[in-house]
Amino acid sequence: MKRFLLLVCTLLTFLSLSGCGYNEVQSLDEDVNAKWSEVLNQYQRRNDLIPNIVASVKGEADFEKSTLSQVIEARAKATSVQASPELLNNPEQFQKFTQAQGQLTSALSRLLVSVERYPTLQANKGFQDLRIQLEGCENRITIARNNYITTVQAYNTYIRQFPQMIWTKIFGYKPKPQYTVADVKEAETPPKVEFGASLAE
Repeated sequence: MKRFLLLVCTLLTFLSLSGCGYNEVQSLDEDVNAKWSEVLNQYQRRNDLIPNIVASVKGEADFEKSTLSQVIEARAKATSVQASPELLNNPEQFQKFTQAQGQLTSALSRLLVSVERYPTLQANKGFQDLRIQLEGCENRITIARNNYITTVQAYNTYIRQFPQMIWTKIFGYKPKPQYTVADVKEAETPPKVEFGASLAE
């Protein structure tokens, strides 16, 4: 009799969880994690590319050292924040990470604008290839961040709705951190990477 009652209770619990959106929360949570992993993957691709860009620019004797230093410092700061899925459970660290990545994006933009004044760099085939790769990285980052923003919005909205809000509180599901308004604006505007007139000809 005890086994029968246990089986009935287990079945009722399963049915109530399914009916209240428990499975949907699991699916949305996994989707958020997957989208965030893609954001991290694209940031890592950019981080791996930067040392080559810096090395190429250093070859230009009179290039502004302050501009180059800003990129190096911004990359160091961006990589100092542990990039992991656990960031989604720590809003403060998430904010530090996204701000550091934003500062790196700005520093790279300033670097590429400065490059326009150096015909030797613009004529360098290796540097041209790096610029194209960086532009591709920035575009992929923008797409990945926008996908994350949309997925988090769906997740956060769903766990606040009734009746699943009951189960999400019981099981400790919390809203995922979202990009701030400034981050969203930056995420939707990748740095302008254009070739100079001498390259377009």
